Amino acid sequence: DFGFNPKIPAATIRDLATCRFVERKESVILCGPVGVGKSHIAQALGYVACQQGYHVLYTKTAHLLQNLGGGHADGTWDNRLRKYLKPDLLILDDFGLRELTPQQAEDLYELIYERHKAGSMIVVSNRAPQDWYALFPNPVLAEGALDRLVNSAHHVLMRGRSYRPLHRPDRGNEPITTQNQDDLQRSQTETSTPTLPLPDQSATTAESQMGTWQGVVPVHN
Repeated sequence: DFGFNPKIPAATIRDLATCRFVERKESVILCGPVGVGKSHIAQALGYVACQQGYHVLYTKTAHLLQNLGGGHADGTWDNRLRKYLKPDLLILDDFGLRELTPQQAEDLYELIYERHKAGSMIVVSNRAPQDWYALFPNPVLAEGALDRLVNSAHHVLMRGRSYRPLHRPDRGNEPITTQNQDDLQRSQTETSTPTLPLPDQSATTAESQMGTWQGVVPVHN
């Protein structure tokens, strides 16, 4: 729904949907805040590529790194890496969420190095590419991997508001915010009544008891 977020570069996305970038073995970087549809667009491009006969693999970056890490333990690393080198298009979602361990940085370097100019990738991230370098413990590996990826990719910046609040089951109600939570607590303080002392208590005054309220807001990445 491009009408929901007019800032989304619809023309660029429609051009990518031709899959000429896959034919040319180029990559795509989708960056932006949470909820603007980055993963949805990545999956849609993958679906179109499948329709055109390309082999596509979608995975979360954390799952890929976990799988490759297991290969070091059981001696199947080469075979596991080939799984991610074979597709015409590899889609890595949630890229750059956390800092990499030394082993993860080496695995990611090998993946990007082997796929460079040999196959396409779509990388989905909440961080801008310039922020990825600090996630690598080894700056040499960071430069070697990201220079290849960043400079062979179409950069698509997706701005706008999150689409996820429309999926709230109570979306007709006012969302919980810090401001209206404070207002509710203040209202409870003003309307609270003193608690009467028990019959066997000799106290001449009663302490006013205030109830407290906490709201838990689900966080969507």
